[in-house]
Amino acid sequence: MTGAPDKAKPRKGLSLGNAFWQIGSLTAVSRVVGFIRDIAFASFLGAGPAADAFLVALKLPNMFRRLTAEGAMTNAFLPSFAKLRTAEGREAAIGLAAEAQIILILVLFGIVTLAEIFMPQILLVLAPGFAATPDRLAAAIDLGRVTMPYLPMISVVALWIAIANAHDRFMAGAAAPIVANLCFIAGAISIPLFAVDLGVFQALPIAIGLLLAGLLQLAFLFFVLRRLSALPKLQWPHLSNAGRAMWRNFIPSALGACGMQLNLLVDLILASLLPVGAISWLYYADRVAQLPLGIVGIAIGTALLPRLSTAEADDQRACFIKALDEAIIFAGFFVVPAIISLIILAGPIIDGLFVYGAFTTDDSVMAAKALSAYAVGLPGFVLVKILQPAFYAAGQPGTVLKISIMTIVINITGSLILMPLFGHVGLALATSLSGLIAGTVMAVLLSRRHRLGGGCIGMMGRIFLATMIMAIVLFVFANFGSGLRHFMPAALWLAGQVIFGGSVFLAAAVFFKAIPVGLVRRWRH
Repeated sequence: MTGAPDKAKPRKGLSLGNAFWQIGSLTAVSRVVGFIRDIAFASFLGAGPAADAFLVALKLPNMFRRLTAEGAMTNAFLPSFAKLRTAEGREAAIGLAAEAQIILILVLFGIVTLAEIFMPQILLVLAPGFAATPDRLAAAIDLGRVTMPYLPMISVVALWIAIANAHDRFMAGAAAPIVANLCFIAGAISIPLFAVDLGVFQALPIAIGLLLAGLLQLAFLFFVLRRLSALPKLQWPHLSNAGRAMWRNFIPSALGACGMQLNLLVDLILASLLPVGAISWLYYADRVAQLPLGIVGIAIGTALLPRLSTAEADDQRACFIKALDEAIIFAGFFVVPAIISLIILAGPIIDGLFVYGAFTTDDSVMAAKALSAYAVGLPGFVLVKILQPAFYAAGQPGTVLKISIMTIVINITGSLILMPLFGHVGLALATSLSGLIAGTVMAVLLSRRHRLGGGCIGMMGRIFLATMIMAIVLFVFANFGSGLRHFMPAALWLAGQVIFGGSVFLAAAVFFKAIPVGLVRRWRH
């Protein structure tokens, strides 16, 4: 009878706007702390061999984490959790989480063991260009062995975040990355405290900080789930019928998540063949481009999945379409002006954020070029984050897999064509092209399946008009007001342009009535 209350009446979750603000506000804080982290990286590591070695070592656990937990596991787990809670009650759903947890732990410990043994071979696959610089390769191998145990910790954290999200507790998951970024910053700041010169092993304190971050995130989510009485128990491996169905969805979801990871892997492999620093230039540019994607795209996608899963389970097609339209409008209001700003202000952004210490002006120029190239693809990547949950909620992970395979082919082909012409910027352009095509294909497929309406088109047109006003003003200001740049620090110049551009956009948005209704309601409350 424990499940009776869940079946007696349908759950009324948070509105999309409230869920977005829960996730987006803390994600924004996390991204700001993340920028402080990246400034610390740039100041103490720069864009040389030590930074390249650490970023390659960090790529391995992050890549597996997104495959096993944050992407595939969440997308397979949440719809199954929602269905089981509706059909059999909350206790049965928590039991499904326990099944997923123990299998996840056992499999990932096996992966970590193999990675520790074969780390030299793995790193040569990830960064074959490192073979020409033995010191950089040795540092990457040792740092990789230090960072790899982070994988099972953060993967369990990601599963626990999915459980919290299923209970409409989105803030816990959005706050967890703040803990990790603070540990990174502490590690970077401690580098000068070492009595000896670590050379290419300079990033070792940051790698140790990563392990501390995993432990602290586990502790934080443990207390969150215990307060919800939703903490999965440790148990012997066992698969129920619901568990088998979930893992059947997990396989295509994992393979679909491979698309983005393989695209990143291709960029890493090819960048390792370019001059020293290319990996770091792409990293810092990508970090800036990830800001609107993380705050807006990922926040809305996270809030959408439980909402769409419920609408699909209840056969409420109108609610499904309305949720997607609302999500696209919300995203457009924040992302469209952000994209134009990233293109126009790429140079001032990199200068203001990263040109300190070991990060030089020449590094800034190279990173700014990559940032402009990444910004071109942001509409596609944000659209993918919004539309992917629609396929997972409808039980169609195979469609996402096919689109992912297509993007891999596009990215590899584009990279091989554009890298000889434009170097590291060509890699960023190829990635952007693959994202634009993926987002377009998803939108077309959902429209054909009557899961996506055209209710967002008019509002998106008004948002675009407001953005064009901002773009013109920013362009004029950047070109004719550049003389002021020499009288103030780069960070202050950047802040002034951001505030000025944002104010112009808001004024134009009010004039063109381009502010989303949900956002206005939030302000009034």
